[in-house]
Amino acid sequence: MIFSKHAQCLFNCVTALALLSSSLWAQAVCLPAPRLLTTFPMGGEVGSTVEVSITGENIEDADLLSFSHPGITAIPKVNDKGIPVPNTFVVSIKKDCPVGIHEARVMTRLGVSSSRVFNVGSLSEINQVKPNTTLEKAMPLAVDSICNASMTKQAIDFYSFDAQQGQRIVVDCAAKGIDSKLNPVLVIADAKGNDLLVERRGGALDFDVPADGKYIIKVHDLTFNGGGEYFYRLALKAISKDEAIVRLPSTNTVSSFSWPPEGLAENAAASEAEPNNDHTQPQKITLPCDISGSFFPAADVDTFEFAAKKGDVWWVEVASERLGLPTDPSIVVQKVTGEGKDETLTDVVELTDISSPIKVSSNGYSYDGPPYNPGSADILGKVEIKEDGNYRLQLTDLFGGTRNDPRNIYRLIIRKAQPDFALVGWALHMNLRNGDRNALSKPIALRGGATIPLEIVAVRRDGFNGEINLTMSGLPEGVTATGLKIPAGKSTGIMLVTAKANVPRGLSSATLTGTADINGAPVTRQCFMASMAWPVPNAWSEIPSPRLLVDVPVSVSNSEQAPITISAKEQKVLEVTEGEKLTIPLVQTLRSDFSGTKMSLKTYGEGFDRTPAFDVPLNEETSQAVLDLGTLKTPPGDYTIAFYGSAVAKYRYNPEAVTIAEATLKRLQEESTAIAAELKTLTESAKTATEADKANVEASVQSVTEKQKANAAALKVAEQQVKTATAKAKPKDIVDIVVSTPITIRVNPAEKK
Repeated sequence: MIFSKHAQCLFNCVTALALLSSSLWAQAVCLPAPRLLTTFPMGGEVGSTVEVSITGENIEDADLLSFSHPGITAIPKVNDKGIPVPNTFVVSIKKDCPVGIHEARVMTRLGVSSSRVFNVGSLSEINQVKPNTTLEKAMPLAVDSICNASMTKQAIDFYSFDAQQGQRIVVDCAAKGIDSKLNPVLVIADAKGNDLLVERRGGALDFDVPADGKYIIKVHDLTFNGGGEYFYRLALKAISKDEAIVRLPSTNTVSSFSWPPEGLAENAAASEAEPNNDHTQPQKITLPCDISGSFFPAADVDTFEFAAKKGDVWWVEVASERLGLPTDPSIVVQKVTGEGKDETLTDVVELTDISSPIKVSSNGYSYDGPPYNPGSADILGKVEIKEDGNYRLQLTDLFGGTRNDPRNIYRLIIRKAQPDFALVGWALHMNLRNGDRNALSKPIALRGGATIPLEIVAVRRDGFNGEINLTMSGLPEGVTATGLKIPAGKSTGIMLVTAKANVPRGLSSATLTGTADINGAPVTRQCFMASMAWPVPNAWSEIPSPRLLVDVPVSVSNSEQAPITISAKEQKVLEVTEGEKLTIPLVQTLRSDFSGTKMSLKTYGEGFDRTPAFDVPLNEETSQAVLDLGTLKTPPGDYTIAFYGSAVAKYRYNPEAVTIAEATLKRLQEESTAIAAELKTLTESAKTATEADKANVEASVQSVTEKQKANAAALKVAEQQVKTATAKAKPKDIVDIVVSTPITIRVNPAEKK
């Protein structure tokens, strides 16, 4: 296991910043980003139209609800006067939209938000619309339907259903797998509420109905927590006696990005055959092989025996944890000599986890590394055969002695080397040991003039050790992406996503890939993106829950620009001779005030990443970087680099909102003055009005009085809006990552003497 150089360098930069500012731990981390927190309902039936309400952070001006699949569309809901209803959309799901997990996001003033899972199902759906926290108020639920609901704190939700004797009923609850904070406990009870079947570990209930009648489903959080973020989808299904239980769709863990290998068949060619649980009854196999099995019953040890020849090298891969299961596969390979009582087993190799190729955070938050773990409890390793003979492979779940579930399956593959790689990435986090220990969801929402760094990590397969070039396409207008490749033998690279200043607002679905030369042929693989299901600003609030995203949306905002943009003075390829020094004039475009007068920068990019840190001023518009190629020993070639560090900006949130709110208040105040004058005139007229005109004048007085009341109410709202906008726009110290625009360097060979 090695440290992520980028994460470690960024930690060093921020630690230096902490020494300059003793109040760093009181500062916010990362500029505000839009985050979608809840949708209700959390999905809908294929071919239907549903009304969806949303909540979130920094989404007060959301005008678009978008989805990762084009088969789901949304328009803002409007009332009978044609006025949009805040944070409410009408969502249409096409009949050909795939059933399963999709991503929902909103587009805001600051760009695209983080995502929330939106489920498309084939069963009819209803929504929880009123409290059902007592047996008497149990909500009726039809068989073969889904209910979207949220948990009431310190309560139990009750549902009732009718069933017939002999029916097989499955009750499933999607929660953690759809981004909910709920740890569901499920209970099936009789009509009086007496418990019949209980599931506390997140599984489904498999219920054989003993008699005709009404039954009760109880749902609650393991610790009886609740609220809007504790949402769930409760499915009630009838299935046949021999039918396998299919769970509700779930998001993928970060570790799952490395599965399956390219070209793997959907189903294994062979199956594990019991009994194969000890050395006297091994299952005979021939290599290569592809076998499916399960860690069942509890403490199951599956044993396979094969013949191999001296010099053979076999690669062994097991998938189970990456299938979303709570398993930890382990393998021991032994050489078999002798037979019967004379049999001897000699250990050859033990294979366990797929180690993370980088050092991840030691506490799950952005502390001393990224809060994402690209490793896995699964297996990917090699077996080298030193002599001809028979060999025995024992596969077990390290913690399977406490589990007795046939659904804990695995896939075992033994193959000759098929060199390859898999990629995953995330927006780079800040590592503040003495500050906010954050694990934030960070959408690629660019401000004009900003560069967002994405850390890209590779899991290498079957001995592949070459360099991997990173590319990104399908970007909004004015946005470019520059990949700093993953060098040969290394595990991390950087993708820089840059927005020009004064770009138009835009949103697109991008494609992020890596390409390498393997056995003389180019091989391109998709790079998956990971994000936090919930933004966790500090270590005291909750445990982070990262997952893979379905897509890679990129947006750019035209309402704000980056506090600072650092770029080379000349936008061209900078040339230098091998072994000499290169001085790069830099330009700092400052759009904010800062705490401190300078910022320490380090360097991204192979060949230059050992450049010592240097300072640039935060109160001047120019500086320079000096790269000593004699010290760096950078060989001739073309390189792309960027400088990075962190700075504390005096950030103001949406000052334009203050201007708008003040203008609205001024208009209402002027209207108030005009209404008062009009009312005074009418009141005077009423005193001298004839009997014939008196009724009309009094009606006018009444109308203007009502107008005055409405104006007074609007004034109160406007005054509060001014206060709120002003408070939000008050300058606040926020520390964030600063990355320069990419710089291209050509190192020319030195003249031979």
